Amino acid sequence: MNHIVTVQDAVTAFADFMEPTDAELDAIEREMPVIRAEMELLDAQVVVIDRTPTELDERRIRRARRRVLAAHRDQLNGTTVQTGGAA
Repeated sequence: MNHIVTVQDAVTAFADFMEPTDAELDAIEREMPVIRAEMELLDAQVVVIDRTPTELDERRIRRARRRVLAAHRDQLNGTTVQTGGAA
């Protein structure tokens, strides 16, 4: 008979080494405006997946695309404004 052994100790034994560094967390924080804008665009696109977009849907998608472009521009120019908090 073979015994089933969990590998939980082996997986969590390196948890301290697998945590993101402060530099990585700062990089993620700097990218948050872009991430939020891309999520907003994705939400707008998901709404119209199974139906014909209305004029309002098309405006929402255009606005979301512009926000994504603006967020990318601001990030590249280093002018990203930190708003803080979760979306």
